[in-house]
Amino acid sequence: MKAMIFAAGLGTRLKPLTNDKPKALVEVGGMTLLERCIINLKESGINDIIINIHHFGEQVIDFIESKNNFGINIQISDERDALLNTGGAILKAKELLNGNEPIPITNVDILTNINFKELLNYHQSKKALATLVVRDRSTSRYLLFNNTRLAGWKNIKTNEQKVAIPDLITNSEPYAFSGIQIIEPELLSKITERGAFSIIDLYLRLASSENINCFIDEQSTWMDLGKIDDIHQAEELIKNMK
Repeated sequence: MKAMIFAAGLGTRLKPLTNDKPKALVEVGGMTLLERCIINLKESGINDIIINIHHFGEQVIDFIESKNNFGINIQISDERDALLNTGGAILKAKELLNGNEPIPITNVDILTNINFKELLNYHQSKKALATLVVRDRSTSRYLLFNNTRLAGWKNIKTNEQKVAIPDLITNSEPYAFSGIQIIEPELLSKITERGAFSIIDLYLRLASSENINCFIDEQSTWMDLGKIDDIHQAEELIKNMK
């Protein structure tokens, strides 16, 4: 099984920490965000990881080499020429991701102890093309699900709404995306978008004809580490995760 870590972001919300390093190498609790992601995936039995890079990408390469690739197979999807957003990142890494097994994908700036094996079992039981991990939490942008099937998306600040399945949108429930997902390899052949684009827009396009499902995560510890204040707050959370 292969997995992918989205690590190419500019990390602008983490300035000044990212003035001279990529977001992936910001430390929390004495360990870089990237190392935490890799270890979590490795402990779930995943030994083949693709990492995309952009901002200070050479530092990510050097860091991985200094750790002897963590004893697993790590490949780099190089976006230093152009940042491609999450959907474009998947397309760029298509050849590296090809295979027969489901592909877990996680943002590098997510602190979580989610059980990827449990998530995989759920994903396969739903026979989904993609399973998005979501939580019942406050945010400005929500994915809308009807009986765990993706029906649309809404920004509650701007009232912008994207409808994927009109028949299901009325009774849908809002959940916040957690930055963690599992896709089937077949999804890669269904990408018609080009350039930089969001993977959420890809899911919304496919949802009317494909099973794009959600996993409602109520058990694991989870935190978005995208802002400076989040990094400080995460220290205590990490202690409780041990």
